[in-house]
Amino acid sequence: MSESDLTAFAEDLHEMARASFGESTGSPYYNDSFTEVVGGFLTEDGALEGIEPCYIRKLTDTGRGAMEVFGYFVSRGGTVLDVVAGAPNRKAEVVRKADVQRILRRARNFVERCRQGIHLELAETDRAHPMALAIHNAWPDLTRVRIFLVTDGRVTVDTWEQDEVAGLRCTYELWDIARLHRLASSGRPEEDTVINLDPPLACLPVPGDEDYSCLLAAIPGAVLAELYDQHGAKLLQRNVRAYLQARTKVNKGIGETVRNTPGRFLAYNNGVSATASQVVTEPGVGGVQQITRLVNLQIVNGGQTTASLHHMWNRDPQSLDRVSVPAKITVVGAEALDTLVSEISRCANSQNAIKEADFQANGAFHVALERLSRSEWIPAREGSTFQSRWYYERVRGQYQVDLSRRERGSQQRDFRTQNPIAQRFGKTDIAKYELTYLGRPHDVSLGAEKCFQTWTTEVLGPPADQTVPDRPYYQQLVAKAILFGHTRKIIQSLKLGGYLGPTATYVTSLLVDRCADRIDLDEIWRAQNLPAWIRNAVPALAVEVVRPLLVDAPEAANVTEWCKRHACWDRVRSSWWAP
Repeated sequence: MSESDLTAFAEDLHEMARASFGESTGSPYYNDSFTEVVGGFLTEDGALEGIEPCYIRKLTDTGRGAMEVFGYFVSRGGTVLDVVAGAPNRKAEVVRKADVQRILRRARNFVERCRQGIHLELAETDRAHPMALAIHNAWPDLTRVRIFLVTDGRVTVDTWEQDEVAGLRCTYELWDIARLHRLASSGRPEEDTVINLDPPLACLPVPGDEDYSCLLAAIPGAVLAELYDQHGAKLLQRNVRAYLQARTKVNKGIGETVRNTPGRFLAYNNGVSATASQVVTEPGVGGVQQITRLVNLQIVNGGQTTASLHHMWNRDPQSLDRVSVPAKITVVGAEALDTLVSEISRCANSQNAIKEADFQANGAFHVALERLSRSEWIPAREGSTFQSRWYYERVRGQYQVDLSRRERGSQQRDFRTQNPIAQRFGKTDIAKYELTYLGRPHDVSLGAEKCFQTWTTEVLGPPADQTVPDRPYYQQLVAKAILFGHTRKIIQSLKLGGYLGPTATYVTSLLVDRCADRIDLDEIWRAQNLPAWIRNAVPALAVEVVRPLLVDAPEAANVTEWCKRHACWDRVRSSWWAP
């Protein structure tokens, strides 16, 4: 990719961050915006389960002990701490190795101080206080720390060696503008995952059909657990990822087999069914084939087995020494990847309570919505003939792929003008807008992936019950996006500190709950803006009503977790506020 491509993409990231919150470069809230934009890419990719943006920077006179982080998330059922470090506004310029080292060191310092209890030194009004408290409270259950460096600059090192933070293993992921551009312009929702196996894994090739082949193997339990430890959610087929991640408790039968008769695990357990886009094999001893490399390995059935073994391996790595897991690996060509993998996942999970709606990412609803977004122009403003579109990105990276197909210069400028980056939205955004409007802010607060799963399963429903979206639905959906987005920008401008996402979601839901008869979505669509009465109501509603009820969590509970409970919405909904 050329330097001009990277520079243009860096500008796109800047525009998305600026449009998301309306803040100028250099503001702590712009840094939150940048974190959320890039975090959206990483969440879609599966590298992160979620992200809570919260930029903090605390320097010292000597420079030693300085701290700077952009956000965090506690993942893997509370066992992994993800911390985001950043270097925004580099505009595709080189970020030197010394700079990378400094950025990562400051993030490590913050993690260490959280463990020690830095929240006790911070005022409760300090925007870093909620993050520091959450990390401190999560520490006893943590087994690993992951630090992500995200930047729109070019990093000159590919990897950073793992080390320890306060006795916990600490690994690093570097996401620079080149890596982000590859992800965003690939036309695929995820970056390729390449797994090199050493020692190789013996397998039995089985002929398949013209568009796939099959390999049968027995994977050592410790190897499977380590793969999940390294790659996490990216190993779980993306359409059922949220479902599988929820099943983190050790299955009783699996635990008993591992403890009492580990040598019989191969006989007792159904194993895993997986897919890969490429498998590299070589002859082994006696002519037996051995797998040396797997590309884009996806576990489509056996997530509970994988997560349970990983849980036991974390507690005692030697517990899996005699465990082998039966595995069927289907090698699927790129041209059949989307359709065949979904069908394999559907059939492999037929004995489990996974609903049909879990396989809807490429369903008729989303295809029709994408078609509408490419043809529906927003109303021209008074005195102007200019029109643009809201761009529905059904698959992560579609926008960049569409842009790259056009010649540089006037064609790409026209595309950006007609499809402003600020008017791009994706599948998880739809779920957020719809569930917020339906009065389910606690479900939105679960995070992008779980929110999408809830909306798909409980609202959109199985294919037979779905209504294909038409022009009125599409226009009202855009109006809901404007209602949510503009409300969030107003709240962000108040600079209240943390919990911007939950506050915006709850404020919007309460507005709809109390003022449904006054909110005219058709009017919002025509104006592409909020009516004055909503803009005037939001500040007081956020400051005086909603946010105090969110931060006053019962029994000093974690605020982020409190916002995910229906009881939180019940409390906000029963508040005194009236329009």
